[in-house]
Amino acid sequence: MSAFYISAAHKSSGKTTLSIGLAAAIKKQGLSIQTFKKGPDYIDPIWLSQASGQSCRNLDFFTSSHDFILSQFQRFGHHQDMVLVEGNMGLFDGISLDGSDSNAAMAKLLDIPVVLVVDCSGTSRGIAPLILGYQQFDQNINYAGVILNKVAGNRHERKLREMVETYTDMNILGTVPRNPDIQLTERHLGLIPSNEIADQAEQTIALLAQQAAEHIDIKALKALESPPQLQEKTLTHIDTQGLSDPILRIGIARDKAFGFYYPGDLERFKVLGVDLVTFNALEDPALPGNLDGLFIGGGFPETQLQELSENKSLLEDIRKHITSGLPTYAECGGLMYLCKGIITADHFYPLCNVIPGSVRMHQKPQGRGYVALQSTQQHPWYKKESPSRQVKAHEFHYSALEDLPDDLDYAYAIKRGTGIDGVNDGIIIHNLLASYTHLRRTDTCTWVDDFVSFVKHCKE
Repeated sequence: MSAFYISAAHKSSGKTTLSIGLAAAIKKQGLSIQTFKKGPDYIDPIWLSQASGQSCRNLDFFTSSHDFILSQFQRFGHHQDMVLVEGNMGLFDGISLDGSDSNAAMAKLLDIPVVLVVDCSGTSRGIAPLILGYQQFDQNINYAGVILNKVAGNRHERKLREMVETYTDMNILGTVPRNPDIQLTERHLGLIPSNEIADQAEQTIALLAQQAAEHIDIKALKALESPPQLQEKTLTHIDTQGLSDPILRIGIARDKAFGFYYPGDLERFKVLGVDLVTFNALEDPALPGNLDGLFIGGGFPETQLQELSENKSLLEDIRKHITSGLPTYAECGGLMYLCKGIITADHFYPLCNVIPGSVRMHQKPQGRGYVALQSTQQHPWYKKESPSRQVKAHEFHYSALEDLPDDLDYAYAIKRGTGIDGVNDGIIIHNLLASYTHLRRTDTCTWVDDFVSFVKHCKE
């Protein structure tokens, strides 16, 4: 078993494409590989899951404790042939000045070596002081080696190797040529989700796997040792088996428009006895029958507006169910979908018309990053509780709501972040809670249990 942490000098160095390629190449060799992603990201994990054949798991300092991170790492990394953790941003980047939430801190917490990816575009001799600076900045980092990415050609590669070998003691684990033919298309801060381009995704992953196999020393990565917590044979038992007879049916939108769901959240629904019944918001004429609740997660509905807006029978069916009291939770893209409609640069697309406001798309982010919320007395899931709850989560949206009435009830007061209007998030209508905030079930956030309890209460 081996484990390693792929990070970079800065974002957009190509670490995600290399991680996807490595995961797929290792899987192709007949080995099991568990992938992890630092931060609250949805999109990279979708690609990594498809490449590795196993659900990628998130590791995040802001929304969970160190113990929770280690338990997840141990639980899903144990018994695997290899473990790959992909960082976010640069190795030393994070919110805190002291670096306590950086990739470097995560690598040290997990006790695994770092593979440093360096974008070599436009540099040769400068590679040496960059690597030396990273080694000196925090001498407690265990570096497995460096991957020289976006190399211009044989001459460029030779110069880079000479510089690294002459001035540093860093192992060169690979030199990957610049290849515009297999660059993944980006949107906003990350890749286009593979669920939007299913036909192309497998082909792209195969090309990235071939590139990784040809230009990265996978044999050296396999020789790396795993940390003690992955070698331990005694693991804390965590029940992942659902009740034999599910007691609730909750509909969940899963298609090209809505695909932002954490695997651990979906697994928790099953443990609690929920049958998650999928539907396609672009194609299905109505919701599945006999639902006790509804969950519409995040995604990019703005990329599928024609199909979503034209599926009028489903829009009407959703509106009818929610206004009749069906317990519903919607996040970001789901929130947008439940509004009157979405306004783009040149068109208005009518949608569910449950939330009395419209959504306008913008060129720049309207809410981006970590969020801190405080629940209000109106929160439908927590009405029986007297003290408010503190919730840590995240948001990322290029849209904003317009023309909302002044008398709406909100589930959260914003302490950090943007939400609906910079002050509130979590619109409450009937038994619907819809917010821009993305929640993830961790040891500090029990939203799945809370929502399921609310659905049960409504059913009873």
